Amino acid sequence: MIETQADLTWRKSSYSGPRDVCCVEIAFAGADTAVRDSKNPAGGSLLVGEAGWRRFLATASRDGFSRD
Repeated sequence: MIETQADLTWRKSSYSGPRDVCCVEIAFAGADTAVRDSKNPAGGSLLVGEAGWRRFLATASRDGFSRD
């Protein structure tokens, strides 16, 4: 169990530029993955279970993302 977001090591995609406004950061919290808005890191995070994170990665890999 994590106590605070400060207990985690956050990562942003290497595809994100310094001024990219559509970024999220992730941190691994045991078997779960925490996700937060890189523009507002103090605004809270979403904790995703291992199975949900694997499905997200598989879908992103297969379908990609639109910047619309």
